[in-house]
Amino acid sequence: MSIHDRLFADFAAGKKAALARAISIVENHRAGFEELLSTWHPLLGRARRLGVTGPPGAGKSTLTTGMTRALRAQGLTVGIIAVDPTSPFTGGALLGDRIRMEDIALDPGVYIRSLATRGSLGGLSAATREACDVLDAFGIDRILIETVGVGQSELDVARMADTSLVVLVPESGDSIQTLKAGLMEIADVFAVNKADRPGADRLRNEIEVMLGMRAGAVMRDDSTHHGVDLSQNNILRQVRAAVAADDLASWTPPVLRTVAARDEGITELLAALDRHFAYLEASGKLRERRLLRLRERVVEVVEEKVRRRLWDDADTARWLESRLPLLEAGTATPFAIADDLLARSASLISG
Repeated sequence: MSIHDRLFADFAAGKKAALARAISIVENHRAGFEELLSTWHPLLGRARRLGVTGPPGAGKSTLTTGMTRALRAQGLTVGIIAVDPTSPFTGGALLGDRIRMEDIALDPGVYIRSLATRGSLGGLSAATREACDVLDAFGIDRILIETVGVGQSELDVARMADTSLVVLVPESGDSIQTLKAGLMEIADVFAVNKADRPGADRLRNEIEVMLGMRAGAVMRDDSTHHGVDLSQNNILRQVRAAVAADDLASWTPPVLRTVAARDEGITELLAALDRHFAYLEASGKLRERRLLRLRERVVEVVEEKVRRRLWDDADTARWLESRLPLLEAGTATPFAIADDLLARSASLISG
């Protein structure tokens, strides 16, 4: 029996050691990683993927831990991909999130994996999507993807998850205008964590007003005879009515209060996440999101293969070096050189 045959057998038997080894192989693109992912591809689509993102200090790890305990109480298995900053010494993850989740790490129904960002600017490791696929194929029920926590650049999570949870804290209130054009736009559900702190209600109101403005809720109001009622209370009333309606034909992101350190609000948060998934299924958007994810995966693979075939080819590297003097002299442009390189490398790229 080959090494990969043994891995396939142990993986199918549900052995965590095989799961850990499989993720290591695909994360580092070791020999045979494409065979593993291709073999397991037909098994994908059973797990729900939840992205947990937000600025540093929002309590994402504590909230993820609380949600995991609650999901385990429902009998569900949970996989956590905690994307950590890259160590400047080893190139690996610094493991900060994994240490903070120590109290659930020994649960046999929980698998936690720290991945290094390795320079990724989207808040996620480049291998995150592949690691999620491995967890899905293993039969994990819920996959929680916790981003590194770098603010507005964490938008990649929206493309990898079925549902995006944005976690904010009262201190985020002053930066709400900056966040709304980026991080705020990707949220399917908001959690105002550390809601026992001063300013939590004000932040929640600010988010709901922003949601009302974005959805144009105020333009649908006919409660006044003197034009549109732009008061904050009117916007809040309409947004909360839309959330309470639980309409599966549309979705207004709910804004929930949590105190993750005391497990407060976790039940309500999970219920909101379930409602969002039901909305995705009923509206057909779940299939849309997953098809988009598959399309992006193909694009990623093509770009990686082309890059590797081009820049690992010694002849191509020598040819490019020979053209640098032309660029330096101004007798050629980078665009012309790139076109020539692609033309001469057509067989290399397609091979």
